[in-house]
Parts: sequence; C-alpha cells; structure tokens
Amino acid sequence: MQNGVRPGILLGYTFTRAARDAFGAAFDIVGALPKPEPHLVTPDMAARARALVTVGSMGASDALMAALPNVSIICCYGTGFERIDLQAARQRNVAVTHSPDVNAADVADMAMALLLAAARRVVLADRFIRAGKWDKRVSGLFGPIAGLGGGRLGILGLGAIGTRVATRAAAFDMEIAYHNRRRRDDVPYRYLETPMALAQWADYLVVACRADDNNRHLVNADFLRALGPRGYLVNVSRGSVVDEAALADALANNVIEGAGLDVFEQEPPVHPLLPALENVVMTPHLGGGTERAQRGMTDLVLHNLKAHFAGQPLITPVPMG
Repeated sequence: MQNGVRPGILLGYTFTRAARDAFGAAFDIVGALPKPEPHLVTPDMAARARALVTVGSMGASDALMAALPNVSIICCYGTGFERIDLQAARQRNVAVTHSPDVNAADVADMAMALLLAAARRVVLADRFIRAGKWDKRVSGLFGPIAGLGGGRLGILGLGAIGTRVATRAAAFDMEIAYHNRRRRDDVPYRYLETPMALAQWADYLVVACRADDNNRHLVNADFLRALGPRGYLVNVSRGSVVDEAALADALANNVIEGAGLDVFEQEPPVHPLLPALENVVMTPHLGGGTERAQRGMTDLVLHNLKAHFAGQPLITPVPMG
C-alpha cells in the first residue's frame, strides 16, 4: 500500500469465492477477464491494474501485457506457467511468480484416483448398476482386469507431483520407474533413459511433467503403441504433453486399454471422440481443487504480491532465463 491506496489487481481466471475474498481483503480487485485476451481489457482496468493473477494454462501474451502497461507482476495460481510469455515479461520488466509444490499431494491423489477408476472399471461399473443391468452374479463382467498390485508404473516427470505419485503407488505394491530430464540420486526408483523406454516398460503410465515447448505432444501415437494394448495412461500434468487426437484414436482402436485424464489440450472442450468412449475416465482439471491446495495457492500468491509491492524479494519467482 502506498499513500493509503491499495494496489489494484486484475484476475485472469475464475477463482473460488474464498480466493477472491482473500485477494480482495488485501488488494483492490479492479476486474476479471474471462479469457486472457487484450480486447477484453477496459480503460479502467488498464489504468488501475498493477498486478495480474492468473493460471499458467490461461497465460499472458505480450499483447496482453501491452494492454496492461502498469502491471509489474504476474502471479500464477498453481505450479504451471507454460502460457506466460516469459521473454515478453523479461523485456517489459514484469516479474512472474508461481505456486510450486503447494498442490502436489492433492494432484498425486487425483492421479491414483483416475488410475484406479480407469483400470478397475469403477465408472463403467457404476453406470452399469445405475442402468439396472446388474440382474445376476457373473464373473468377468468388464473383461480381464489386471489390478495394480505387481504392475509396473512408469512416471513421466519425477518432480513434486511425480514423487508423491510414486510413494502412493508403492503402497499398492507396484514396481516403479521414471524418466526425468535428469536422473535423481535421492530416490530408489528405476531410471529409464528415454520416454519411449519408459512406455515400453510400463503397464500404467502417469504423466506428471511440467509443460513447455520441448515436450508438446511428447505422448504421441508412437508412444501409445509402445505402451501397448494392456496399457493405461493417466495425465495430471498439462494437456499439451499428450496428443489428444492420437490418444482418442488409440483408445477407440484398442492400441491402449484405457486412460484417466484430468487435463486436456483445450480446456474446454475436449476431443469430440473422447466422451463417447467407455475406456476413458475424465475430470475437468480438478487435481488441485481441494480446499487445502487452494488455501495454500491463495496464500502463496498473496505473499508474493505483498513482497513485490513492499520492494522485497519474491517468495517463488519463475526463472526468467
């Protein structure tokens, strides 16, 4: 606060009421953008906004920053920042922060929930009962089910989320391997040199890597063929890592057995073929949607904003290169 005036912040995402109330208690909310598009910025927003609070999957382009000339910091609610134009931010002297690790445990929970729901046919079985089809006890109603115990779980990206997925999977007696940009010496899990090697080894594969231009469509048709006809893919990372059209085709043609998705290339919609398929379980980006995670992300955004406007070092700055 300077001269008794609270800095104005612009919201670039539809936040929960609790988050909005927390932001509004500390700062002056000057408006909200339904989409991160420059033409939606009003003259009042442009004049009063000194910070933009958004999520990495929505992003902020150079054009949006140009439309907000008084914004000196962009805070990402959550760990991702893949659609923030970091080069433009650096050139415009705009600081960027994110909220790493705060929601990692809850996203890992969602990964296991999707894996169980898909592999154990939970959603399919629920619909079966609700439709009144369970009229006699028979085995093998939904085909052969391998179960998780003794299965091989591959984790693509052993960061904060991937590490927590591994600890949860270990409790299910799964064998665990991972691929990362760098081998980690502090974990007991097997390291495989390439994503393709991981896909060939795994029965179940969880995508938990950070999205950037280098791994767009890393999970493609060849990757899915390597995972194989009894394989399952779970994505709790970012939709851009998976070629959604290739995944829909693989599910429709039994290239892999099933999938669980919490993230998509466009949010919304999803690939039009996916909703018609029974071997995929989908949730609308709910991984970090727990009260605990949202409190943590809200608090970290507020700490970064307060530090910035007080001229103090940021808590969790995004590396700007």
